[in-house]
Amino acid sequence: MNRWKIGDVTVTRVVEMETISKATFVLRDGAPENIRTVPWLRPHFANEDGKVIMSVHAFVIESAGHRMVVDTCIGNDKRRAFPGWNMLQLPFLADLEKAGFARDSIDRVLCTHLHVDHVGWNTMLVGGKWMPTFPRARYLIGRKEWEHWSKASEPDTRELLDDSVRPVFDAALADLVESDARLTDEIRLEPTPGHTPGHHSVHISSRGQEAVITGDLMHHPVQMAHPEWGSHFDSDFAEAIRTRRAFLERYGDQPILVLGTHFATPSAGRIVRDGDAWRLEV
Repeated sequence: MNRWKIGDVTVTRVVEMETISKATFVLRDGAPENIRTVPWLRPHFANEDGKVIMSVHAFVIESAGHRMVVDTCIGNDKRRAFPGWNMLQLPFLADLEKAGFARDSIDRVLCTHLHVDHVGWNTMLVGGKWMPTFPRARYLIGRKEWEHWSKASEPDTRELLDDSVRPVFDAALADLVESDARLTDEIRLEPTPGHTPGHHSVHISSRGQEAVITGDLMHHPVQMAHPEWGSHFDSDFAEAIRTRRAFLERYGDQPILVLGTHFATPSAGRIVRDGDAWRLEV
């Protein structure tokens, strides 16, 4: 668990899993020999063999009396095509409670986008049925994101929607939001499309301090050194690169904390200029 203060806002990271693997799982150009050319990734984000260290985690934001979970990881008991994510039995909810967040204390859940590793704990299996994990929360789903994925016909996408997204609509707990919505006086969404059509990041501003939760506009800090390295899972590869470059230019060399949705421990830092590109200073 990590915890940060941004003015009056508190952000807590609760990890579902951390892994070490070849980056080619997610990045087209993530071969070990390419990863090894970026020395500042070690030791936090890569090892000497050129494998990357990545995390699946949620952020809990406390702002203006609200408790909001941003991205709900993979979830337990769910059939997934990727073997390492299939039918998990992990203590995420127990770890969330240990961090001080009982399920019924959460009043908002925000999905930066509707990929499988960002919606899983929206629901849990209860008596053979998928039920909302956070019964007192409103689930904030991007309108453009939902309009896109709800029409999908691919079996894997339909399955994740059926077990992790549609149940919160069926329970009348879902609210469709715009990708530039203001959620509290301290929190607003920021459109960052490309990885998915309606992808958004989360911008925090309080008492002169700022932070931003990336979502999947970057999967790994190496994409600061190489913003042109895209993901196999980007809906629009070229737009994702443009969004990433614009993000780096906007937040680089600024006193703004960047919290990476898949960045391994310590998961956060500041973007600083590094020659012709950028790096994450932790």
